[in-house]
Amino acid sequence: MQSTFRSVAIVGKYMDTAALQQMQSDLTRLAHHLLAKGLHVCVEANTAAYVEQEGFEQASLEQIGSKADLVIVMGGDGTMLSVGRALRETGVPLIGINRGRLGFLTDLQTDQMLDEIDEILQGHFQLESRMLLHSVVTRAGSQVLPVVALNDVVIKSAFRLIELEVHVDGQFVSRQRSDGLILTTPTGTTAYGLSAGGPIMHPDLEAISIVPISPHTLSYRPITVPADSVIEVIVVSAADAQMSYDGQGQFPLAAGDHVRIARAEQSIRLVHPQDYCYFDMLRNKLNWG
Repeated sequence: MQSTFRSVAIVGKYMDTAALQQMQSDLTRLAHHLLAKGLHVCVEANTAAYVEQEGFEQASLEQIGSKADLVIVMGGDGTMLSVGRALRETGVPLIGINRGRLGFLTDLQTDQMLDEIDEILQGHFQLESRMLLHSVVTRAGSQVLPVVALNDVVIKSAFRLIELEVHVDGQFVSRQRSDGLILTTPTGTTAYGLSAGGPIMHPDLEAISIVPISPHTLSYRPITVPADSVIEVIVVSAADAQMSYDGQGQFPLAAGDHVRIARAEQSIRLVHPQDYCYFDMLRNKLNWG
């Protein structure tokens, strides 16, 4: 059967040399398998140094979106998050091979990856769209740090309570003293938001969850709003507050900063095996029994 995808890119845990060394044999095995099927194979530049195989093209992460119609990511959820953000403008779908810990976003395991990749190449897969968040900080009238997140945008202090004021669509919601606040997509509700007592939202939902981190007043509870809401968080007192996105970037905040969070214009597409079930994934990853 002819492959649904003709050009396939491979991205390993490209910012971690030690991890790439550990997965070298699996990367090589995957590249050899795809090349043997007559596919055009493109390997991310940092990853390519650890692929013992000729016949593939090298490209930067930014170039891959225009060269491939499927991207295979070998790593953990963190790698999937960064690759998804980098390729969001292209719409190219991603499939993950888990070389991390829990792997909520990486469906395949290395011992079965070739058989499962073959099924996907033959058109036996599910395709799913995941929403993103766009955040920007306004300081003294100027916009700084526009970022996009697949999981969450987090405003927090490491050691002291901070005071935050929350507005949704221009309406005042609350003023709270807490360790911080998590603004999360449905994808991100199984990440930091879950640890902070937030709800798990099915990824088909279009919503944003606002989850307080250790609020000083225990009546402050998580609240979920429609995905088209515009959320504004005003930093009243900052202490050592900072903002992060997907747990991968940090930016110090100051009193008076306004953080605007809304749904991003782009989304990312994930490829799942044909028999993928979200509830099976939750049960296995969270040990529900």
